[in-house]
Amino acid sequence: MGYLTLDTLKHTVAGLVARPRIKTDETFFQMVRLGVRAVPIIALVQVFVGMTLSFTLAPVLSDYGQLDQLATVISKAVFPQLGPLIASVVLTGFAGAAIAAELGTMVVGEEIAALRTSAIHPIRFLVVPRVIACILMTVALTVLANVAGTAGGGLIAYLVLDIDPWQYYHTAMEALIVKDVATGLIKGGIFGFIIVVVSCYEGLSVTGGAGGVGRATTASVVRSIFLIIAANCVFTALFYFVW
Repeated sequence: MGYLTLDTLKHTVAGLVARPRIKTDETFFQMVRLGVRAVPIIALVQVFVGMTLSFTLAPVLSDYGQLDQLATVISKAVFPQLGPLIASVVLTGFAGAAIAAELGTMVVGEEIAALRTSAIHPIRFLVVPRVIACILMTVALTVLANVAGTAGGGLIAYLVLDIDPWQYYHTAMEALIVKDVATGLIKGGIFGFIIVVVSCYEGLSVTGGAGGVGRATTASVVRSIFLIIAANCVFTALFYFVW
């Protein structure tokens, strides 16, 4: 996987700055295919996460007379942490599984071997557009998840806790700083890279026919989720001490 990661980075940079350039139409197609389908489920899941946070935090904050700070706590939890994490985990089920299955099927059908025979590098032709698409869509879906999670918390704050929506919004925006937003977006890009590299590795390593494709799909999802959670812990600690 280390070789694939380095090779992918090399061809991605080369495709952005040198000719032949990466095909933008293929990248856009992958963005729509891998990310757009995940929009409704990510938004819905994150709304439920925000609602759950409101129900969980409200009694604790009330005990300390700080219920008016509910929006502060929710926004601080969602933007740097839960937004990118939930978006990436859900996207793994859509994009990660699809990439592993597609590339695995191509390996079984000897299409990858045919590309090499035609002097077409599989990494540049197949992997790089998916890398760029997955990174961009993960960042975009992180923004969506942030908005949906904060809105879900605000919905319960208004309907159940009788907190004015404008006050909730104003408090949330006041609490957020550049670091909170930037941390979440950086994590989203890193998680997107993890998803696509793991999925491509599993897909291109398929052996054993159709059964191998199924195993690769499952492995790509499980390993991606594990690495995303581990990376989230590492980068949270890094941002805590460095930034």
